[in-house]
Amino acid sequence: MTHQGSNHHRPASHNRIKAAPTGGGVRARRNGIHHHQQEKIDSQNNILKKSGEATLQSTNREWDCGIPIPELSLRSCTCLVAILSLFCYLNSCCGDFVFDDAEAVLSNKDIKPETPISELFQDDFWGERIVKNHSHKSYRPLTVLSFRLNYILSGGYHPFGFHLTNVILHSFISVFSLRIFSVIFSDAHSRLEAEKRQHQCQTFPAPRASLLCSLLFTVHPIHTESVAGIVGRADLLSTVFFFLSFYVYVAALQKDASHSLLKLSCSILCCAASMLCKEQGITALGVCIIYDIIVNCQVDILQVFQRFLIQTKSHAPGHPKWLPGLVTRLFVVSLCALVLLVGRFIIMGSGPPPFQPSDNPASFADGFLTRVTNYNFIYALNLWLLIFPHWLCFDWSMGCVSLIQSATDIRLLAPIALWVLLACLIYRCVVGQPSHNKRVLTMALAFLIIPFLPASNLFLRVGFVIAERVLYLPSLGFCMLLTLLINKISCSPVSKRAVRGLLVVLMACYIGRCIQRNQDWMTEEKLYKAGLDVCPQNAKVHYNIGKNAADRGNLEEAITYYRQALSLNPVYDQAMNNLANLLKDQGRLTEAEKLLQKAVQIKPQFAAAWMNLGIVQAVIKKYTDAEQSYKTALFHRPRYADCYFNLGNMYLDTGRHDNALKAWYKATSLQPGHVSAWANIATLHERAGKI
Repeated sequence: MTHQGSNHHRPASHNRIKAAPTGGGVRARRNGIHHHQQEKIDSQNNILKKSGEATLQSTNREWDCGIPIPELSLRSCTCLVAILSLFCYLNSCCGDFVFDDAEAVLSNKDIKPETPISELFQDDFWGERIVKNHSHKSYRPLTVLSFRLNYILSGGYHPFGFHLTNVILHSFISVFSLRIFSVIFSDAHSRLEAEKRQHQCQTFPAPRASLLCSLLFTVHPIHTESVAGIVGRADLLSTVFFFLSFYVYVAALQKDASHSLLKLSCSILCCAASMLCKEQGITALGVCIIYDIIVNCQVDILQVFQRFLIQTKSHAPGHPKWLPGLVTRLFVVSLCALVLLVGRFIIMGSGPPPFQPSDNPASFADGFLTRVTNYNFIYALNLWLLIFPHWLCFDWSMGCVSLIQSATDIRLLAPIALWVLLACLIYRCVVGQPSHNKRVLTMALAFLIIPFLPASNLFLRVGFVIAERVLYLPSLGFCMLLTLLINKISCSPVSKRAVRGLLVVLMACYIGRCIQRNQDWMTEEKLYKAGLDVCPQNAKVHYNIGKNAADRGNLEEAITYYRQALSLNPVYDQAMNNLANLLKDQGRLTEAEKLLQKAVQIKPQFAAAWMNLGIVQAVIKKYTDAEQSYKTALFHRPRYADCYFNLGNMYLDTGRHDNALKAWYKATSLQPGHVSAWANIATLHERAGKI
């Protein structure tokens, strides 16, 4: 699988010349002349090749010198990036479990050591059986395993250890990115020689560009959700294995690389591991393929197309010597990617997750053109968050981004601008002579676009409008584009000084925004109220503020925010359920019953709402309706211990003591620690004189 060189010296066949028959002297002399001519040609080619490589290295060094930052050794760059990463995110270690952490960590039985490891590989990210219809279908067993290790090492649910692990992972990724950027910014044919000399001169290929890119990536505020939110562990672990997959693949392409097939296999295994941390890990193979074609083989798409047309017309035979190796690698990688995808769909079982229109309104919009328009507007918003990461929100659904439904909507300019920019960049990648800049630009677009594809709604519907966490990997491509732009405009000493000053301001703003945003992720109250400033029309933001207020015992504030959520989204079933519970506790049973009836009408499989409806109906002595509501809840959720407990209470109220005991015993069999059920069993037995 190793990349073949372009020149091979063919040894002379002196024995065959001496054995020539009589009369063949002239022929032998001609063969000898051809041999000497070939030696001369090969010698000239080697000189030209070495000269070209030297020129290429010199050109790459001159290109890197255009970056207006100091050239540091690899050790110095590593220390600087690591320290800056810790400085930006260390304050997040003081945070609590917030938002999705409650469901993914605190309520996830797979985190606890008593749960068999085998179950961890059968459940989704949230601890539900992945084959069930209501499962979220996110399969990330390695991420869940890391949570379990945190639980064991921390001695329970102590958030500091969970947060510290995220910070360390981001710091490691930031340092590793130095190597990744160095691979991309340095030329494939000059990098190997530079790395061989690395122990002599403490530098590394493309030190300035690599350091600048790594610094921008390290402090970019878009990463706060992935680092400060414990659930963001999936993005961090996936990126670690993504980097390993790419780096090992590049190592397998070196001309003198030994065990290339083994390295290629390791790259694919790392990709599979990345995929087991988060689904977008599969895109590592796509980036590897682009690197192989564009950087390693230095294929120019336009020239290949033109050459293909010429050969087709002239029937000229022949192909480049690197082509068989490239085709073999592409076949192996594509086949393995297909196997991984098929395996992932088999694990998913019952089909894609059942998302609701409020989760991703654009994907449920009527009309193909409307959906495409809104998808492209969302892409533009994602790019804007990378460019200007000021408006950050934990959730962008439910009215945060309203649909574009009119041709006169001014927001149409955003997707138009996006595609004009993208077309210009692709044009620069395709048209013109092959160059270092073109290859780097192509790789920047590959890192920006390919890891984003799983979240693009192009292949499968996703359960969000915008998620800042999915931009963790694509931000690599954005940082590369920004570095290319900085190199382009730093064309004179004056402009270099100006750009250097702007970089200092930009880095300071990024660092300040990171630290500020980490403060928002400290507690749920801060996080949700910060979201209200960005998305005041988001019903889920109001719902979460209400839920947090209820947990703190501030019931009136909770009721206010729940009602506000319902005014923004009149079919918000979860808000109806929670508001009904508060109204029930205040004795406002009629309104509570109406809300719960509407909730189960909107979402018939809403087991918790059916159970709460049964509780309200039992209180107002509608026992027949209450029993039916409980049984409907158990139909949709057979292992619902709380529902059996409440059903037993209703049986007790109606004098059916045997049925009550059966229901409570069922609750304790499903949840052995159900204290209330055990207490009721003991009380009933005591009344009957059995204790």
